[in-house]
Amino acid sequence: MARPMTGAQIVVQALKDQGVDTVFGYPGGAVLPIYDEIFQQSDIRHILVRHEQGAVHAAEGYARSTGKPGVVLVTSGPGATNAVTGLTDALMDSIPLVVLTGQVPTFMIGSDAFQEADTIGITRPCTKMNWLVKETDQLGPRIHEAFHVATSGRPGPVLIDIPKDVQFADGMYEDRAETDKGHYHPRVEGDSDAIDALVTAMETAQKPVFYTGGGVINSGDEASQLLRELVAATGFPITSTLMGLGAYPASGEHWLGMLGMHGLYEANLAMHDCDLMINIGARFDDRITGRIDAFSPHSIKAHIDIDPSSINKVIRVDIPILGDVTHVLREVLARWTARGGKTETAALKAWWEQISEWQSVRCLSYRRSKKTIKPQHALERLEALTQHRKDDRYICTEVGQHQMWAAQYLGFEHPNLWMTSGGLGTMGYGLPASVGAQIAHPDALVINVAGEASWLMNMQEMGTAVQYRLPIKQFILNNERLGMVRQWQELLHGERYSHSWSEALPDFVKLAEAFGCKGIRVSDPADLDDAIQEMLDYDGPVIMDCLVEKHENCFPMIPSGKAHNEMLLGEADTQGVIDSKGSVLV
Repeated sequence: MARPMTGAQIVVQALKDQGVDTVFGYPGGAVLPIYDEIFQQSDIRHILVRHEQGAVHAAEGYARSTGKPGVVLVTSGPGATNAVTGLTDALMDSIPLVVLTGQVPTFMIGSDAFQEADTIGITRPCTKMNWLVKETDQLGPRIHEAFHVATSGRPGPVLIDIPKDVQFADGMYEDRAETDKGHYHPRVEGDSDAIDALVTAMETAQKPVFYTGGGVINSGDEASQLLRELVAATGFPITSTLMGLGAYPASGEHWLGMLGMHGLYEANLAMHDCDLMINIGARFDDRITGRIDAFSPHSIKAHIDIDPSSINKVIRVDIPILGDVTHVLREVLARWTARGGKTETAALKAWWEQISEWQSVRCLSYRRSKKTIKPQHALERLEALTQHRKDDRYICTEVGQHQMWAAQYLGFEHPNLWMTSGGLGTMGYGLPASVGAQIAHPDALVINVAGEASWLMNMQEMGTAVQYRLPIKQFILNNERLGMVRQWQELLHGERYSHSWSEALPDFVKLAEAFGCKGIRVSDPADLDDAIQEMLDYDGPVIMDCLVEKHENCFPMIPSGKAHNEMLLGEADTQGVIDSKGSVLV
């Protein structure tokens, strides 16, 4: 039944009807009517961030760790433009967000009014859909449609721009159940013939591999469970993109580890040499494919994805299956079982023997030091000391070498425990994302693995953590360098280190004290365990400054423009480029 309300009341009521319990935001003149309504209710909790980019990343952390859409409220002009980086990040990584922005009154649009910006024009390329609502009666339908679009199909961010006079004006609000969700109805059931073709290919494959991505996690917990059942039923090896970690357990016997530019040796070579690649919910991004004309050259390629634009966009596939991962995997597993679950047993055994040879290379080995903390060692110890919290340990990261080391050395047994910026590679993501994850899971252990340069980009959000008493742990691997930039300059630019470190870093312990939280510094490997344990035991937010080796490189590494079988390995085991037979090329 339609009810009369002001525009601001409609916004708050629509959010309640969508089950929203948390909004991340920052007030300003163009959204004060909505903030006034938020003040007068208690069902929705508002988290005051310190920067609008931080609001969007916090909402991403909330969304990624819960599977529910994150909600953001910011003002017009710079409030909206500050949100653009987070919107683009969410679009690249398929994170469902609903962002509400204020706008100048309708009669002032186009007049270069104070804090006016063309928010719709600016955000059109970085949202799944956006709307400018000029009529109060349309606010409710647009908000409900926004949640539908953000969470259906391939998830992503949407934005609603709301002029200030529309918030003040009276209108009619219809309940969510009575509102038309629009014309967006993505296909979820896979094509029956294509699924049969995939099952047939699985029955005859001699060197198969499952290549999984964030789409498995986005599809929900059932998708991850079905994936595990399918891997167990087939005995096929499985690898994952950065965004897909946790969909299959890291302790699983068929797990090859992450693949891609800094993926594991065995995962990359399995991808290169396989004869059947089954892509489930990944988008063939360049960090996975390497050189496209040399990407998995001998394989039949299947691709399961709910986004039609992702299929055949980068890599031409032989078996395209458009549909939701959960629905398609359920059908694949049913048909596989009904047909007797046949595999090429002898060939599959030989394939695993080859994979075991590749695993013996020990591609993650590194030279240990008694004087300096190696970043790999720091993460190994973090993994060991948090093993008992694996079911409720949420890991966020910034972007750079530390991000790749975290993906390599930390294991995830379940989906939604890993939050990182994959597609856009946004420095400054991790700290606000850890705020969002902790808000969503107040009793969980939330750790942000960071580099000092990346962490500084949104360090102001420690104020948010202190204000809301969030016990987030900031685990900073401080090499006093822009580590990944420096690594590329060393390996690809003749060791010309152009502006890849700062000569004016803060004292992170004193910075922690200034924010009102705990600061810890460690530089001696002998003290590392005690420092990590102190961080974990403290009941409040912590900034841990872990001083690590300044010039450590992250291996394995596929150099830009190279194929999967042209990896650079670290010096602890082998130095040089290794081909698929384990021979040194360089």
